[in-house]
Amino acid sequence: MTEAMIKVFTPVNMLFLLKGLQTTLYIACMTIAFSVVFGIFLALGKGGQNRLIARLCSAYIEFFRNVPNLLVILAMRFLVPMKAIDTGILSMTLFTSAVIAEIVRGGLNSIKKGQYEAAYSQGFTKGGALKAIILPQALRNMLPSLLSQFITVIKDTSFLWAVGIEELTGKGMIIMGTFANGTQVFLLFATLLAVYFAVNFSLSVAVRTQRAKY
Repeated sequence: MTEAMIKVFTPVNMLFLLKGLQTTLYIACMTIAFSVVFGIFLALGKGGQNRLIARLCSAYIEFFRNVPNLLVILAMRFLVPMKAIDTGILSMTLFTSAVIAEIVRGGLNSIKKGQYEAAYSQGFTKGGALKAIILPQALRNMLPSLLSQFITVIKDTSFLWAVGIEELTGKGMIIMGTFANGTQVFLLFATLLAVYFAVNFSLSVAVRTQRAKY
């Protein structure tokens, strides 16, 4: 066991995994950033008065919420002529924005109608009321759910190694190819699990803290 640990936990391997973690967090952060923006537009479109836009947004949300994320990743990788990491972010955003749209819609519905009426009475247009009054309150209410979704996105980035993106799991698979016995493989997988757990548990604590405030 000691010899296996020495071969697994080398400075080179740990630095290699750290670079993979950096890629994982970069993809996750970009995905959440794009998904929040796109998800807000989807939620507003679905709840808007334009029937065509509402139906298109609803169809988009229902489609991506009911297909496998891995299938979307594979489709984007082989059909879209972009860099691997960019297609990874795109595919994750397409999937995640549908989930966030529902979170946003729930957040908007949590705001009492009196807030809208008060804004209109002060001369705000519907768009102005949403931007200045409604969305800031709704986003605060949505924060715990958004943090929870961020955790999900971090875990889902592990699918990206299937299309050659060297995030944390992808780096782990590369290292695993140099090992000769089951003990080394077990230690590597245990290390990957420990890293994912440490990152996601820290975020889970933040989620629980936010929920306690509300």
